[in-house]
Amino acid sequence: PLIFGLFLSMYLITVLGNLLIILAVSSDSHLHTPMYFFLSHLSFVDICFTSTTIPKLLVNIQTQSKGISYEGCITQIYFSTLFGVLDVFLLTVMAYDRFVAICHPLQYMVIMHPWLCGLLVLLSCIISVLNSLLHSLVALRLSFCTDLEIPHFFCELNQMIKLACSDTFLNDMVMYFTALLLGGGPFAGILYSYSRIISGIRAMSSAQGKYKAFYSCGSHLSVVSLFYCTLLGVYLSSAVTHSSQSSAIASVMYTVVTPMLNPFIYSLRNKDIKHALKAFFLKLTINRPIVLRLKKCPQLQRSKAHSQIL
Repeated sequence: PLIFGLFLSMYLITVLGNLLIILAVSSDSHLHTPMYFFLSHLSFVDICFTSTTIPKLLVNIQTQSKGISYEGCITQIYFSTLFGVLDVFLLTVMAYDRFVAICHPLQYMVIMHPWLCGLLVLLSCIISVLNSLLHSLVALRLSFCTDLEIPHFFCELNQMIKLACSDTFLNDMVMYFTALLLGGGPFAGILYSYSRIISGIRAMSSAQGKYKAFYSCGSHLSVVSLFYCTLLGVYLSSAVTHSSQSSAIASVMYTVVTPMLNPFIYSLRNKDIKHALKAFFLKLTINRPIVLRLKKCPQLQRSKAHSQIL
């Protein structure tokens, strides 16, 4: 019951917090900018990313059954890979957005045109879908033993490949190649963007301008550090210690804890989000109709009945 309550609370906080970010961005016209456009999509992806693993985990805990069908396992691999890679791409696009905003402030609205923002999100979705489809199709060719135990709390691609009874050379090559290309490439792009951002901030003469630039990047940098540190912790711990328990704990960090903390990082450090949420709830409270229920006077009822008889 303690573990069930803990994961249920974390899941509800994740969904509620990210939904509030989406509501704040969509309800406030001042937040209809490229940065918050990407942030709202990141919040949506975080909800989907957590929803691929935690609901099934809660059902397993509640029913005391740890079983999952083969089709359900492949589906979980597909969607967890899809939203994990999409998270990486959105964080990379947000780093590029901060680079343009700080290093090219006068051309920001020209470069970050709405059609370009939409195109970047669309390309991220297409690449993520194709990558997940490739991994799922390659995983379908694997054969497994009849009694299979996954030492994890969800069907992770790496764990499934390790437990296969057939040759996994092709799966390993595809997994490492895509991890290097779709994981290392965006990470290199983030590092390059922040190296240019730091150079641009150092060139500023105003101390107030430097503070604003650092402040605008603080939330994104915190989320990137949290996500990549936990993600690298999963694979480094599994590669060094070969312990399934440490790998599962590290996976909880990047699949559950990081999406839960993202709304807090952005809302606590961002005055615009705070103002939008206050305005949204204030508008919701003011526009709600108040119904005043009064008791009917007995004498008035008798006079109305008497007049109807007459």
